[in-house]
Amino acid sequence: MPEPVIAVDRLTKDYPVGFWRPRPYRALDGLSLTVSPGEVFGCLGPNGAGKSTTLKILMGLVAPTSGTAHLFGLPVANVASRRRVGFLPENPVLYDYLTGEELLAYFGQLCGLRPADARARGTILLDRVGLGAERRMAVRRYSKGMVQRLGVAQALVQDPDLVILDEPMSGLDPIGRRDVRALILSLRDEGKTVVFSSHILSDAETLCSRVAILAAGRLQALGSMTELVEFSVRAWEMLLDGTSPALEARLREAGATLTVLAAGRIQAHIPGAQAPEPLLQLASAAGARVLSLQPVRETLEDVFLKHVEGKRRDVPGAEVA
Repeated sequence: MPEPVIAVDRLTKDYPVGFWRPRPYRALDGLSLTVSPGEVFGCLGPNGAGKSTTLKILMGLVAPTSGTAHLFGLPVANVASRRRVGFLPENPVLYDYLTGEELLAYFGQLCGLRPADARARGTILLDRVGLGAERRMAVRRYSKGMVQRLGVAQALVQDPDLVILDEPMSGLDPIGRRDVRALILSLRDEGKTVVFSSHILSDAETLCSRVAILAAGRLQALGSMTELVEFSVRAWEMLLDGTSPALEARLREAGATLTVLAAGRIQAHIPGAQAPEPLLQLASAAGARVLSLQPVRETLEDVFLKHVEGKRRDVPGAEVA
């Protein structure tokens, strides 16, 4: 098997909380996981779950209280472990008085690129994140969504093998979210490894090969979508128009739960163990129009809520998110 890109073993982080008598606040509690090359790995959890703390430890921004973390087989305390890593923090703070192209050229040179190569790389990335027309605009004039796009671009400036994105969809409109989703998938297709944290479960469900669900600093679930989400049909939802009171009564007798949407229009909820065909025939025979019939399956949101409900806690500060 190939060496993991990320290997975390019993990682724990305590923060001192309080002024007069500081007490330890456990933001991360014994986290163990690995991420393989080429994966899109999602780190999910409510506020205070330990997502950002985990990513900060991987980037060497925060030291763990105990446990180990490795990137490409090197301890995260070793600066060389991050030479192949690009990082987007949750709230990127960029140089306001530089233009977008100046900023990326500067970051490119910090990563060891020659000035001409850094400028060329910046031009490519600005086009890739949809900021080509604003390349000569000062960053202080960028909207929040534009700053987020620019932050994604700077994470890619040295063409890293591992891209770590902390809440990459934050502040983006629907078009921006679509573009970042497409970018993550293109990075995967290039053979790169992408790790991101998110509150947007639909994005994780669409993008991730595996996800980790954290709550109260602990790993609650880890696996692929097929391992975590039960895709069997849990129920059926049937939308009917032109119904009569008599038909509605017969549908209830047949086991359906009805929601009246308007006069003559209902939504029928049919338990998954019950075949929907007899109710379809019943509705058609009564002259009602079947507008839709959809299966109801468990989603990643259902799994997420099952693991985190009742495990949220007050967060002393944003730094332990």
